[in-house]
Amino acid sequence: MSDFSALSALLGAGLPATFTFLYQRLANLLDGHGAPEADLTAPVPLRGELALPLTADEEQLATHRGELELLRDALGSYHRGESPVDVGNPELLRVLGRLRGRLEELYGQRLTFQGEEDRQPSGPFSRQKIDTVHGHVTGMHADETISGYAETDQDITTVAEGATVTGMRARNIGSPARRPKD
Repeated sequence: MSDFSALSALLGAGLPATFTFLYQRLANLLDGHGAPEADLTAPVPLRGELALPLTADEEQLATHRGELELLRDALGSYHRGESPVDVGNPELLRVLGRLRGRLEELYGQRLTFQGEEDRQPSGPFSRQKIDTVHGHVTGMHADETISGYAETDQDITTVAEGATVTGMRARNIGSPARRPKD
């Protein structure tokens, strides 16, 4: 489950860029009907690396559309410049934390911002809580790239006879190995 707590006040001066990044993703989901985003507006205030294009889970998007619209309503005065985007505003940090958590679930990627050193870096993740596996379950698959930090967390009670569980499969996941310079 994603962290729906408030964004950290450690973001400091980076909060306006963080707000813009989160609000742009929200607008794309609602106005762009969740179209995959391959080119994010620079500069991106993230710590870590996202796997692009950002693609929302369509079923989850349909389920949470009402909540996303409420979040957009709550952030509207900040987006229009009627209220300041200020790190001293705990309500704003709480709403942005809620938005971040929902975006993380929709995209299957952690969104960690510059200044949040106490949090895992941005990047893909897979969380699965399953009672019994019949057949095959894969936590993450790649076959040609997922770069940056990637994490799989599987909580499975029983794996039936003949069933298989894969925590991560490869052909690239994660940053390429760094070779020492000669």
